[in-house]
Amino acid sequence: MKPSEVLAMAKEKGAKVVDLRFMDFPGVWQHFTVPLRELEESSFEEGFGFDGSSIRGWQPINASDMLVIPDANTAKMDPFFEVPTLVLICDIKDPITFESYSRDPRFIARKVENYLKSTGIGDTVYIGPEAEFFIFDDIRFESGQNRAFYEIDSVEGAWNTGRDEGPNLGYKPRYKEAYFPVPPMDKFQDLRTEMLLVLEGLGIDIEAQHHEVASGGQAEIDMRFKPLLEMSDQLVWFKYVLKNVANRAGHTVTFMPKPLFGDNGSGMHTHVSIWKEGKPLFAGDQYAGVSQMALYAIGGILKHCKALCAFSNPTTNSYKRLVPGFEAPVNLAYSSRNRSAAIRIPMYSSSPKAKRIEFRTPDPSCNGYLAFSAITMAVIDGIQNKMDPGDPLDKNIYDLPPEEMANVPSAPGSLEESLAALKADHEFLLKGDVFTKDVIDMWIEYKTDAEVNPVKLRPHPHEFSLYYDI
Repeated sequence: MKPSEVLAMAKEKGAKVVDLRFMDFPGVWQHFTVPLRELEESSFEEGFGFDGSSIRGWQPINASDMLVIPDANTAKMDPFFEVPTLVLICDIKDPITFESYSRDPRFIARKVENYLKSTGIGDTVYIGPEAEFFIFDDIRFESGQNRAFYEIDSVEGAWNTGRDEGPNLGYKPRYKEAYFPVPPMDKFQDLRTEMLLVLEGLGIDIEAQHHEVASGGQAEIDMRFKPLLEMSDQLVWFKYVLKNVANRAGHTVTFMPKPLFGDNGSGMHTHVSIWKEGKPLFAGDQYAGVSQMALYAIGGILKHCKALCAFSNPTTNSYKRLVPGFEAPVNLAYSSRNRSAAIRIPMYSSSPKAKRIEFRTPDPSCNGYLAFSAITMAVIDGIQNKMDPGDPLDKNIYDLPPEEMANVPSAPGSLEESLAALKADHEFLLKGDVFTKDVIDMWIEYKTDAEVNPVKLRPHPHEFSLYYDI
């Protein structure tokens, strides 16, 4: 879309204001709003100023001025604001040099697409994330000097079978048995369909919506695969839509990977394929119908998985889900159909266009721009260096005897471990100047100072159950 077409669209839709949005470093959508008259064709080149020192992980206060540059191709009308509002996703630039900002996640995603083309391997990487989430009715939490707690509630919670609800009508999914019964057991069919329709109205193609395994309102809505940058943009719209549809219906949505103890956490199985000149390159005559290139891609992800987790599983809570022996795919192996492996080759279709690899370790707390970019760089590195992934593991990994299990490597057990892995293994991310050393260093520093250390320093409520009477 050209800038002139965006202005015409705004007029046609009756927009009164323009909301300028961008992704911060950790992965939260930010915005500010200007009157429509402030948006001119020149705005798409000159941009709008803002304070970059107030954004987490970005500029120091002595170099705070930055620019947001609207991308005309991202124009959409906001489906929630009372005043008709045009939304534009923006890139970040330095106002003095006018260079793209190295820590802008969207810039990194754009660079990885360009780098892929420069390698000659392919011209498009398609990404298809399956972002799981929870729909809750109430959430309260506090973390103070002398007290800490959280309390979650849901009309669907198995823990509420005995609650006086005046009357309690039952039909509450049992733990790990919510995949996927019809209503009245499934309480959120209409809400998920509303989410689906709002997403479709924004031009985001949806394949399916359904309840997920956990009690308490776990769900999944699947987007049709798109090129990396486009899917990264869609993922932020996806989270925004789901939260706002739930909010106006009196519910709350979270993409926190492990909000409930003793039941399944939320993952984001991520499908990846590379195409060139309209042809899929991951279909072939090797194992499970994939190409040798796809096997090398798997080898790249398995080799770099521990470092990738710093971006694909970037919270301390992520590792409450990634625990060996439970439901999450922490075992660094690949297989067809086997969901206990970190990488699966889906077998739903024999069409070459459907052939892809599915990386099952990531979760939806990630910044999609960074996670998808890092995964793609591992794929490219595997292909360039012809990384052999070894033999597939078609057994149920969870049932392997200890002597066999000892030979299967595992994903990191903590955010601290994944950050250490990233520090030791990031050269593959620096190729093509996609990620920079500055980005890697700031990511490790921010995550350590803002998340790892604060969690380590605080007593955990369960420790009082274990140790108070010692």
